[in-house]
Amino acid sequence: MTEWSNVVLTTGASIRDAMRVIDRAALRIALVCDEQQRLQGTVTDGDIRRGLLVDCNMDDPVARVMNSQPKTARITDSRTQCLKIMDKYDLLALPVVNEWGELLGLETLHHALQPTKRDNPVFIMAGGFGTRLRPLTDHCPKPMLPVGEKPMLAHLIDRFIQLGFHRFYISTHYMPEQIRDYFGDGSQLDVSIRYVHEETPLGTGGALGLLPNDLPQLPLIMMNGDVLTKVDFTHLLAHHEQQGFDATMCVRELEHQVPFGVIESKDLLITGMVEKPTYRYRINTGIYVLSPDCVASVKTGVQIDMPTLLELRMEQQKKVGIYTSHDYWLDIGRMTDYQKAQADIHNFN
Repeated sequence: MTEWSNVVLTTGASIRDAMRVIDRAALRIALVCDEQQRLQGTVTDGDIRRGLLVDCNMDDPVARVMNSQPKTARITDSRTQCLKIMDKYDLLALPVVNEWGELLGLETLHHALQPTKRDNPVFIMAGGFGTRLRPLTDHCPKPMLPVGEKPMLAHLIDRFIQLGFHRFYISTHYMPEQIRDYFGDGSQLDVSIRYVHEETPLGTGGALGLLPNDLPQLPLIMMNGDVLTKVDFTHLLAHHEQQGFDATMCVRELEHQVPFGVIESKDLLITGMVEKPTYRYRINTGIYVLSPDCVASVKTGVQIDMPTLLELRMEQQKKVGIYTSHDYWLDIGRMTDYQKAQADIHNFN
């Protein structure tokens, strides 16, 4: 997704301009956009060669040789999905657009196979008691319960590492020594892991006030440690930065169909009837991206939940938005969830 802005051309550019961009940026592609940053087409050196063979001139508009129907990815597509598209169509690069066709980035085969190192801090909440999973959690913190061959928290950290993240902070409370003993300082994973401990539970957002002062001044990803997911955190982060949000909540769409006819009435009279309606909701996944200013707004020892923190930020006229994920996500809160995780993990990686 890096350096893509260097290969963007306007629709008024010439074929010569496209060749210079392709040669200078070494990404082997140029992206043609209109004034609203909507993707109009792509140009490769192969497109230019084919154009010259049919008597195009180097000063002709780039539109004469560009591919006006390029393959693209959505910001919500995972890295694996992008790789499948590139492999199917033999592509070295894949523009990333939103639902309106606006260019948001460029996924290249090189970067997809070798993810960029990301200095953004990752804060994982791992202090819960897991009471709904007793007796399994009587002697083990919930994030350390095994899913397959390793703890669920290890699966989560591995997911971040695969995407280039290497700065981790873990909040502990219940049986913290088991988490510390397993992960240590992260050196065995070639990452950094630091811990903050809640002497008393501070709510889903209060532990932010315990983070060290030397935290990188970059957007922070915060989430619960009892989740199994394939969310592409790089796309979540790119969306947060592209939109200029103060805080971003990752949500999922949930459908619920009422198995009966629903009757609407007023003063004993029927005003409407809907047979087995389907209602759609957006639910909170417990995954957030927070600006450094938002993180710093939580003071040490203050008890606060994340919804309350986000409401306070909105009252201060800060931009708080959503990112809708369609990737696999499982909140392991109940015994049935834990059993599902054991079944799903075989197809997880």
